[in-house]
Amino acid sequence: MFLSSNNKINITLCGMMGSGKSVIGKKLAKEIDFKFVDTDKFIEDKVGKSINKIFIENGETFFRKLEEKMILEILKNKKTVIALGGGSIVNKIIRNSIKNNSYNIYLDVNIDILVKRLKKSKNRPLIHKKNIYQTIETLINKRKKFYSKADLIIKNDNNINNIIKIILKELNSYD
Repeated sequence: MFLSSNNKINITLCGMMGSGKSVIGKKLAKEIDFKFVDTDKFIEDKVGKSINKIFIENGETFFRKLEEKMILEILKNKKTVIALGGGSIVNKIIRNSIKNNSYNIYLDVNIDILVKRLKKSKNRPLIHKKNIYQTIETLINKRKKFYSKADLIIKNDNNINNIIKIILKELNSYD
């Protein structure tokens, strides 16, 4: 497979919250016989608290340091599809490790679709009790320059099976 021939041992999925990283990641991992890790779920399991609770009790700075440590640990795995937390890409150390240890795919989703998907969410600390559209727009503007450096950019306004087919076709085109 393309990944091993280019020294890429994992696949990472980046993008905004609600972009489909976890759903697509699980399905992709099953399809190519890789393990799957959702970094937010991994952190919650390790700490024994929800991301929301970590933000409330310890703050975003604490969470980002914890996130860095955990993602660097996860990226040491092999043959793993990793759904990254939406904001993790802002961290330069994480970005460098992603570049060295994975084939990175950005799931790009239109802001209106993200708002529709997220408007009822109660467990997203960055948008909870805020103007969702404005907050997401600000986050996209802050992160877009990092997301756009992914190895593959996919518009995820499509159905999941089509997205998986596009990813598989891209990965297999390098064999």
